[in-house]
Amino acid sequence: MSKKKTVLGPLSEINVTPMVDVMLVMLIIFMVITPMLSKGVSVNLVKTKNPIAMAAADKDDAVLVSITRDGKVFLQSKPYTPDDLPAKVKDLLTNRLDKTCYIKADMRAKYDLVVKVIDNLRAAGVDQVGLLTDQIKDGEVTKTGI
Repeated sequence: MSKKKTVLGPLSEINVTPMVDVMLVMLIIFMVITPMLSKGVSVNLVKTKNPIAMAAADKDDAVLVSITRDGKVFLQSKPYTPDDLPAKVKDLLTNRLDKTCYIKADMRAKYDLVVKVIDNLRAAGVDQVGLLTDQIKDGEVTKTGI
């Protein structure tokens, strides 16, 4: 009996199964983590034509106050009453040179609540208050009036 030796040449096909497995796992991880990356409480911001860029609001140590449409106030994603804000903000701003706070107010939040929060921030020693807004995109129809 003669034995035939079969010599296999180089394999020209790429095995993509492990790569697809890794990519699916990464996709799931990103889908789970992405909602947690947004800072503060999510609200529908007021839309403006000429917003001013406030890059410092995205920093990790930025003091961010969120006001929801149902009247809840959050400081760094933790709920507070407007009257509790001065003490908490004063603690956050101690030993800082930049005493700026940023407010993310829902477009349907009550105006008097936003004013009360700003007054309480000023009482805490805040030098500047930044009101965060969204930009109106080209061609977007806006409703005005009552």
